Amino acid sequence: MSTAAVIRFPGSNCEFETARVLRKSGIDTRIYNWNEIEKLSDSRADAYILPGGFSFQDRIRAGVVAAGESIMDLIFQEAVNGKPILGICNGAQVLVESGLVPGWKPGAIQGALASNLSPGRSGYLSDWVYLKSTDEAREKSPWLCALGQEAIPVPIAHAEGRFVFREDDLDKVKSNIGLVYCGVNGEAAEGWPENPNGSILDIAALMNPEGNVLAIMPHPERCFHLWQVPPGIKGPWGELRRNASLKDLEEKPGPGAVVFKSLAKYLGENNG
Repeated sequence: MSTAAVIRFPGSNCEFETARVLRKSGIDTRIYNWNEIEKLSDSRADAYILPGGFSFQDRIRAGVVAAGESIMDLIFQEAVNGKPILGICNGAQVLVESGLVPGWKPGAIQGALASNLSPGRSGYLSDWVYLKSTDEAREKSPWLCALGQEAIPVPIAHAEGRFVFREDDLDKVKSNIGLVYCGVNGEAAEGWPENPNGSILDIAALMNPEGNVLAIMPHPERCFHLWQVPPGIKGPWGELRRNASLKDLEEKPGPGAVVFKSLAKYLGENNG
């Protein structure tokens, strides 16, 4: 059976639900503390996940303290070795702060996740958004290879989720985009609220050039099950949720399940 390691930093708060959905996707998963470097090294995990939360209380800025921890040297090497690495929300911030994403010069910080830009408000934002994958991401990313072209609803919960880059890097950025914010039917976002934080190029998730590392700000682990989808949400997923029987709610996957099923598919095909 394929294995995954979820890395818990002080302040992580999504490690258990992340491990649970990986297990439900058929991947044997264990949670490791940030200081269990030797145990993690011995585990020889097939994939690594940095979950959401507030690592080290988001001191200085989100993710920067965790990015400097020794365990990230191991994650960095595993990324270089081609292992799938996923950072969700705070985990995405750690990946950006460690230079793994966008990864043009591995280890060099070449982008940022800045404070949200939302009309009439500032700070922490919790809501549901729609995402769609790019053609290149479906071809390259072990986390997105099972996605289709349709838009999927996924919740967000962050204060610093706006991807920003230097103007002269924008052409390079486009080939690293994994997911973009969009309208309910997959149409391009026209600013807020489709793009909830002002992220440049509507970026919701960004890959490294090889595609094995993905930093995603929305929380797919929080919509792994159909029952987690709000009944009032627009689009096909809302209709599916409203029309679902109790059995459907217990058994049918939600829109976020495809991220973890993608990994299971990839590992099944490549670890045979």
